[in-house]
Amino acid sequence: MACGLHRCGLIWKGGRRMKTVLTIAGSDCSGGAGIQADLKTIGAFGLYGMSALTAITVQNTCGVFRVEPVKASVVEEQLRAVFEDIPPDAVKVGMVVNRENIQAVAAVLRKYRPAVILDPVMISTSGTALLDERATEALTGQLFPLAELVTPNLPEAQALWGRSICSDGERELAARELAKKYGCSVLIKGGHGAGSADDLLYNSKSGVWSWFRNEKISNCNTHGTGCTLSSAAACGLAQGLSLEESVRAAKEYITGAIQSGMRLGHGNGPLNHFFQPQKKRGEKADGIK
Repeated sequence: MACGLHRCGLIWKGGRRMKTVLTIAGSDCSGGAGIQADLKTIGAFGLYGMSALTAITVQNTCGVFRVEPVKASVVEEQLRAVFEDIPPDAVKVGMVVNRENIQAVAAVLRKYRPAVILDPVMISTSGTALLDERATEALTGQLFPLAELVTPNLPEAQALWGRSICSDGERELAARELAKKYGCSVLIKGGHGAGSADDLLYNSKSGVWSWFRNEKISNCNTHGTGCTLSSAAACGLAQGLSLEESVRAAKEYITGAIQSGMRLGHGNGPLNHFFQPQKKRGEKADGIK
């Protein structure tokens, strides 16, 4: 799809091509999750964000009340419009709603083969299933093999593995077996665990486990954490970081965004995607002691 205009490059920042990230997800009208959270995250990392909408949701900090899927052909057309003009350096896939949309997304990703981080939005925070059986089979069978990294939370990892995960050893075993089954690296997020928010990355290429240890933060500003973490990790890949470096940077970012505590809404409030890290005592504004 040529524009017919003179091309001076893609996106430029300071005379250099700006890195780009595409998010494929649903819209959250309250701004804390989905496309809105993804674009805020990408902007916070200083990258250029693009989006392909898969669904319109009616939700806020108290819950999800309605989901209206975007027609699969429109999803595919959005993706082709982006890839043919501004090819993304990395792609984050979030809520894909149904089998038809999953097939449309998979068809385009198979053609262009970008670096993909996939957040399998399968189960809501309240425990409600968000994908039916046919859609789940399409997600794991068609999209998982196209991803460099899949980022299930504990309930989603247990559903994919078919067993409970109660210990670090079981999480390591689950991550390795899921990676072998689906052909991608796996990050099992620990935010749903009791007492800690430890994440485990299993790199399927190197066969190495990496633990990212964190105490659970005692506040309710957790709306959109999964969306934000996966988008932040995609920013790392877009900037040329390794998988481990990307996850570490994403983990540090999301920890600060939760701790910032905006205290919006009457339920699980949103993160502060544009928080400013506090400077160490005695550190000047320019970072020199």
